[in-house]
Amino acid sequence: MPDLEMFEETLTGARRGDARSFDVLWRWLQPPLARYMTVAASDAWEDLASETWLQVARDIHRFRGDADAFRRWFFTIARRRVLDHSRKQRRAGTVSPGAASVPDLAEASDPVGDRMSTRAALELIRTLPPAQAEAVALRVLADLSVKDVARILGKRPGAVRVLTSRGLNTLAEKLSMGGAEAIAAAETEKFWGPR
Repeated sequence: MPDLEMFEETLTGARRGDARSFDVLWRWLQPPLARYMTVAASDAWEDLASETWLQVARDIHRFRGDADAFRRWFFTIARRRVLDHSRKQRRAGTVSPGAASVPDLAEASDPVGDRMSTRAALELIRTLPPAQAEAVALRVLADLSVKDVARILGKRPGAVRVLTSRGLNTLAEKLSMGGAEAIAAAETEKFWGPR
């Protein structure tokens, strides 16, 4: 996360339409956005991420606050894009393919990288119940506070803690099976249903 002075300069530049300032924002927020979108709407993550950035560009002049507030505002916009997408799919009666491309978002400092790829970790998170997957994605992948996730999801902080804890416990159980085996079992469960 940028320091306060850098963030204020970047925000001022982005409001003026400075491409370098938007580049700084993009480098800061695109990796966690892509990870969140992959978990929340894998079949359309790239389109929804683009829509998120377009709305940010349109509305950035209205934003007031610090870097934490900006991150919360940004992911609120992202979640609204996901919810709109889900509503359109339900109305159209289409089913998300679920196995759409997962971006390769590994970073040198990726803590999961030693044990399994980022791609495999995202696939594993996607096997969680949707509310747990979204809470884990926002808390862990987007690195938002419990309070911020609660605001974004419209839930109480305690509910976010429970969803995140249950999701992480389920992931730990699946990981104890072994990375590839856990993903294979999760994919089988998705296809055949829970045992």
